[in-house]
Amino acid sequence: MDTNLNSLEMMSKEELLDFAKKMISGGITLSFNGKRTAQVIERKVMPRIVKVNKELSFNDNSIEGNNIIIDGENLQAMVTLYKYKGQIDLIVTDPPYNTGKDFRYNDKWDTDPNDPDLGELVTLEDGSRHTKWMKFMLPRLQMMKAMLKPNGVLAICIDEREFFHLGMLLNEVFGEENRIGIINWQKSYSPKNDSKHVSTATEYVLVYAKDKATAKTNLMPREQNMDSRYWNPDSDPLGVWKKNGDATVATPTEKDRYGIQSPFTGAIHYPGKRAWLNPKKKMKEWLKAWGSDYVEKDINDGRAKALVINKAALPIIPKDIDLNDFPVVESEDVFNHPSIVKSRKKAENVLNNMVWPTLYFGTDGYGRPSLKRHLTFVKKGKVPMTYWADEDYDEPFVLESQSWDHEESGHSQAGINELDAILGKGHNFETVKPLKLIKKIIHLWCPADGIVLDPFAGSGTTGHAILELNEIAGTKRRFILIEKGEEEDRYASTLTRERIKRAITGERVNKDGTVEKLEDGLAGGFEYWVLDKKVDAKAILEMKREELIDVITTSHWEDDNRKATSVIEKINKDYKYLVGKNILNEGFFIIWNGKDSVGELNQSTYMELLAEAKKEGVNTPFHVYARFQVYQTPKVRFYQIPDKVLMHLGLNENSDRYNNEED
Repeated sequence: MDTNLNSLEMMSKEELLDFAKKMISGGITLSFNGKRTAQVIERKVMPRIVKVNKELSFNDNSIEGNNIIIDGENLQAMVTLYKYKGQIDLIVTDPPYNTGKDFRYNDKWDTDPNDPDLGELVTLEDGSRHTKWMKFMLPRLQMMKAMLKPNGVLAICIDEREFFHLGMLLNEVFGEENRIGIINWQKSYSPKNDSKHVSTATEYVLVYAKDKATAKTNLMPREQNMDSRYWNPDSDPLGVWKKNGDATVATPTEKDRYGIQSPFTGAIHYPGKRAWLNPKKKMKEWLKAWGSDYVEKDINDGRAKALVINKAALPIIPKDIDLNDFPVVESEDVFNHPSIVKSRKKAENVLNNMVWPTLYFGTDGYGRPSLKRHLTFVKKGKVPMTYWADEDYDEPFVLESQSWDHEESGHSQAGINELDAILGKGHNFETVKPLKLIKKIIHLWCPADGIVLDPFAGSGTTGHAILELNEIAGTKRRFILIEKGEEEDRYASTLTRERIKRAITGERVNKDGTVEKLEDGLAGGFEYWVLDKKVDAKAILEMKREELIDVITTSHWEDDNRKATSVIEKINKDYKYLVGKNILNEGFFIIWNGKDSVGELNQSTYMELLAEAKKEGVNTPFHVYARFQVYQTPKVRFYQIPDKVLMHLGLNENSDRYNNEED
């Protein structure tokens, strides 16, 4: 990336010092035209007035209804979501890939990010398309980081066109040290014939933590075929154990590459090119459990001392044999020798009548050494590794660059098919992430009761995936989806919202092209928010009652808890002041005077709201919003309008320089 004088002149003193230190120390500095403006642009973004569209909301009063779909520009939406700042567990999103067909840029954003227009399509012929994409993404990545909890995770999908640019941006915003991994997922499973060189069958998911030291990666659920590999033929009191568990390890050390003698056949077994997994002392203990005494002995094989049956016959080790490739040395004479016949009789008694030792020689005593691995001591999930190998791992899990094939993560055509099934064809979405991929990401990096944000919600795959996971696993994850759509089609309402609604109702498009209930519905609901004009003190004071109710219920949070008690369920009854309650049944009130404007909390208005509280049965403390408070009681928690509303939106009535701007 080039560095020009204009970009240097725009840097602050601290930024220039940081830039110089990186250059002097040989560090990598990312620079591009307009970067300085992009870095600070989020500070100029004003939150918007939120209008809750009741007609487009669905099942929002249900127990599982605390989900949100936001119709609006995503940077403005994230700023408006101030009460969720630092409260998001996982951001999983699929931004525009800059293909010449999907990325729009508004040049006005360079000076006024409050312009809600999405701008013109950036074509492949635009020489500044990569710079525009990076200027577009940088402030949004900064806001995403701010939205995450300290242990939160961002998983962002991308293809090869902007993969390197996105990686550099993420390294700068999150820090390279906080990169959890780069997922390489198989989007298609057959080569395309339109490529002159190599056919691109993969895309990427870049996974970064806000703080990798505190972030957590979950195990994947165990699959049924994994447990089918366990049995208990010897009635082991520890329960089922894995068939043919490997007794060796891939990292060979010479002291653990010795021979062991089978108590059944007298043959000497070696670990091949590997080494025995367990210490020699433990191996000897397990061998002795087959009924014979074992000793360490040099058998002239060029290896460490072997573990052999005391005073028993031994096969001769040929000098020209490669024990790495031919790890079993056996002899018919040894097999029939009285010492081995004796040891075999003891071993068969154990095999037929007792619990087998941990180290065993196949189910009949004539196989290679294997280890019993009891399911009780195996991880209760599948470790996410390259190609999601169907093995159980005891080693610490480190996720670096991984590959997920389409059987594990779904493929792009599956995503299209899923969208076709629920909405019918003709939705004009050419790329849709499969549910399987998004569900895996959510399972790995979002707790069972966490909140998932998708700032580029598109067709709503993230919300659909959460609803399905909640149904399957009994979890209580919530989603916030942000989408606006293009100028010609603001498909937040026609596509994103409709897909989530049909996922809940079970409605699908049948063969005749009509919509009917074809699937079992999913528990859930959502509020549908629409971003309106910018918020300032004047706008709040001029709001109608229903407008102010929307702003307060969508922005309210308390200093000690932004989560559970901040979710306000509206009370849609004919009360003068009472508008809602939280999960603790605490009442929320807005004081109005007779002129449909904000009033004051005095003794008279308090007595009126007290009567409404008793009638509805809501608890104290009463949360009261009003212009002024002239009557005080310990039963009231007072919020002054507009000051407290502005604060809940991250603004300050006195210091915010945008308050007096015209919209």
